Amino acid sequence: MIDPESVRRKVESLIKNFEAELRSGELRPKVLALIPIFHGLRDLGKALIPSHYASAARDRILCYFRQYPRTIINGDELLVISGIQEYARRVRELRIQFGWAIASGVTIKEMRDEEAEEVPDELQAMKPSDYVLLSTEEDREAAHRWHLANAIRKQRGSVRDKILRFLRENVGRPVTNEELRYVAGDKTEWARRVRELRTELGWPIATKTTGRPDLNVGAYVLQADRQIPEHDRHVADDVRRRVLRRDGYKCTSCGWSHDDWNPSDPRHLELHHIKRHVEGGENVEENLESLCTVCHDKLHRLKRGA
Repeated sequence: MIDPESVRRKVESLIKNFEAELRSGELRPKVLALIPIFHGLRDLGKALIPSHYASAARDRILCYFRQYPRTIINGDELLVISGIQEYARRVRELRIQFGWAIASGVTIKEMRDEEAEEVPDELQAMKPSDYVLLSTEEDREAAHRWHLANAIRKQRGSVRDKILRFLRENVGRPVTNEELRYVAGDKTEWARRVRELRTELGWPIATKTTGRPDLNVGAYVLQADRQIPEHDRHVADDVRRRVLRRDGYKCTSCGWSHDDWNPSDPRHLELHHIKRHVEGGENVEENLESLCTVCHDKLHRLKRGA
C-alpha cells in the first residue's frame, strides 16, 4: 500500500530541487525536471484512496463518487483521484457497464433549458465539465438498456420516435437522462422531445417532479403504454404537481399509490376533470383530482353509460 505522506515528501523534495532549474536559461531541462514532479503528484492523488479499497482508476472514481453522492464533482477532481487522463472513459464505463447513474453537466443543462424536468437548486450551477452521482444504488439492468439504446439509436426515424421506442421497450422501468441523450444521438434536443411526448402527445412519462417523487433526479419512466386522452394533455406541469401533492400522490377514489405498484397491476395516477372538459371544465386545481388509471377508466365508462 502506498503511503500518501511518503509520496508527499518525495514530491516536496523534487519541487525544491526544481528551484535550480528555474534559474537556468534552458527550456528542455526545466521540462524534463517537471516530469517526475508530474508523476509524483499523480501518485499522490492515487494514494489518497488506499489500494485495499480501490486499486484501479475506475474503482477509485466510483469510491469518490459514492463518498459524495448528489454532489457536483468537477472533472479535475476525477483526474486527481484516478491518476489518469482518460477518466471520462472510466466514468462512461461505470454508467454503461455497471449501471451507476452518473450525469454530466451537459445533460443536466439540457434538462434545465428544455424543461424536461425541474432541476434541483443544488445542481443548477453544474458546468459542462462537472459530474454528479444521482443515485447510490447500482442498476444491474443498465447494461441491457444501453445495448437496446445502441440498437435503437442506429435505426431510422426522428429523435422523438427513437426516444418513444426506447421508453416503450422499458414500460414501468426508470431510464436515465444519459440513456435518453444517447438514444437521441447525443443531440441536445432530447430533453425537448421528452417534454413534447409528455405534454403534447400525452404519453405518461413521469419524473421526480411530475408525479413520481420516489424517482431519482434524472430518471424518467413511461408508466403505461397508452396515451392520455387529448383533453387531459393541456394541464400545466406546475398545476399537475400541485394537484398530486394536494391529494398525497394517491387515488382519491380507492387510495392506490405507487407504493402499491406491482407488475401484475401496472396502474398509475392520472388527473381527472371533475367538470368535464367538453362541458367547459377548466384545467385548474379546483376542477382536477388524482385517480388511478383503473378508477379513471371505470368512471369514464359509467359516464358514457349514463
